[in-house]
Amino acid sequence: MIEAQDLSVDLSGRRVVSGVGLKLEPGTITGVLGPNGAGKSTLMRALAGQLASSGHITVDGRDIAQLSYAERARLIAHLPQARIISWPLTVRDLVGLGRMPWQGMSRAFSDRDRALCAEAMAMMDVTDLAGRPATELSGGEQARVLAARAIAQDTPVLLADEPASGLDPAHQMTMMAGLRKLAVKGRALLVSLHDLTLAARWCDRILLMKEGRLAAEGTPADVLTQERLGEVFGIVAHIDHDAGGMILAPVALADREAGP
Repeated sequence: MIEAQDLSVDLSGRRVVSGVGLKLEPGTITGVLGPNGAGKSTLMRALAGQLASSGHITVDGRDIAQLSYAERARLIAHLPQARIISWPLTVRDLVGLGRMPWQGMSRAFSDRDRALCAEAMAMMDVTDLAGRPATELSGGEQARVLAARAIAQDTPVLLADEPASGLDPAHQMTMMAGLRKLAVKGRALLVSLHDLTLAARWCDRILLMKEGRLAAEGTPADVLTQERLGEVFGIVAHIDHDAGGMILAPVALADREAGP
């Protein structure tokens, strides 16, 4: 659905992403992990067509550089890390902005638009907030509303940058379960995460980044090993398994003995 070859991005004369190749398959969640400053957000912005880059990006076989803004918006939804809501729109109206790429000049809502918005709000557990001004919500509530807006965009590709950050544990699970529902429907998702257990249990594949490059790529079990966690994050983790998958808990810095 979306593929990048030898993707590199320079910002202010500094190489931030270097030679990254990836392919996001329909029906899968790919997690991108790495320390702060590894290039995860820059990678997503480049894939969304928001940053100049070298290399080659195709979406559904089409060169992203040849797509208009409207065409990109119908193919890729980008949920950025920054959660900025500047106007006191109601939650219902804010989520409805996700339908703009699909509306004609009249901007009239169709039954399908309303149904997709309602489904997205239910998926992110914000239906009860529909009539409230989004600017009056808590940070976690705003994060879920903005995720609902991206979901309502109903695109084949969703790039979500730290969507679970700042959410309480229950809503972290709600977020990931919602993203899994999208994958089951055939969407291709790239999701940046810092929670290793969420990544291991919900992602089909992992891209592990360090200093702008891919340090490893593969299944969670193949990528999230003690050796790689030490090399990339500088941590020692307790790794366990249950019926739902892997459980990873950082317990120490890699240059110290594990312990409290």
